[in-house]
Amino acid sequence: MQVITKIGRQKRNQERYNIYLNEQYAFAVDEGTLIKFGLQKGKVLEQIEIDEIQYEDEIAKAFNKALGFLSYQMRSEHEVKQKLLQAGHGEAVVQESIHKLNRLGFLNDESYSKALLETRKRTAKKGPAAIRQDLMKKGIAKDLQQEVLGTFGHEEQLQLAMELAEKAIRSNTNKTPSQVKQKIQDVLLRKGYSYAIVSEILGQLTLEREEDEWSALIENQGDKIWRKYANKLTGFDLHQKVKQALYQKGFPAEVIAEFIEQKEQQQDE
Repeated sequence: MQVITKIGRQKRNQERYNIYLNEQYAFAVDEGTLIKFGLQKGKVLEQIEIDEIQYEDEIAKAFNKALGFLSYQMRSEHEVKQKLLQAGHGEAVVQESIHKLNRLGFLNDESYSKALLETRKRTAKKGPAAIRQDLMKKGIAKDLQQEVLGTFGHEEQLQLAMELAEKAIRSNTNKTPSQVKQKIQDVLLRKGYSYAIVSEILGQLTLEREEDEWSALIENQGDKIWRKYANKLTGFDLHQKVKQALYQKGFPAEVIAEFIEQKEQQQDE
């Protein structure tokens, strides 16, 4: 026969109680479990009741640990489950804890997904594909991913993509229009926007350079290319390699021709 002979509050955690059976320490429970099972001095416990109490207390510990995770930031059900499993709680205990968290409104993957969508749009200007990857990593179900991303409309995508494009333009004033467009495409695709959005953005942009700007650009980029090939080529071969490299970077033919002519004159001096 197992009789509760003593119940003592823990010094380090005032919400947990040590239970003594037949004068020997047996287990500890939190206050909620203590009240739920009516544990008090003199109560007789069968082993099956003890097992049930300890299982319930394990759920309570996992639940409280999950609340700790959630107190710092919103998390998905998958994240909380993995945290609890990594903390050493059993699968059944974790599932019970997750069910309780959902029932009490502490976990809600729909609310979490909507919040993540808005955060990624606001702080990183991410597109649908990148946000979908984030949702997948958080363990969000595919149908919920689709539902949430369905609220990310075409016009809003265009607005955010254009903001990214304008930033790329400001950051690449030392590039040719062709190079800037390539940079914009790379940025938008990496951010998760579709080729259709990229194409629409590039179609709305007019990137031009004044004559003096072309001179400065080719002086900067052309000198590096010239030095690269001049170490191993001369004459026609050198000119062709330099022309090809500058053309690929988007320089107009007349600007390239003028640059090479200047280089030839410098060599003759």
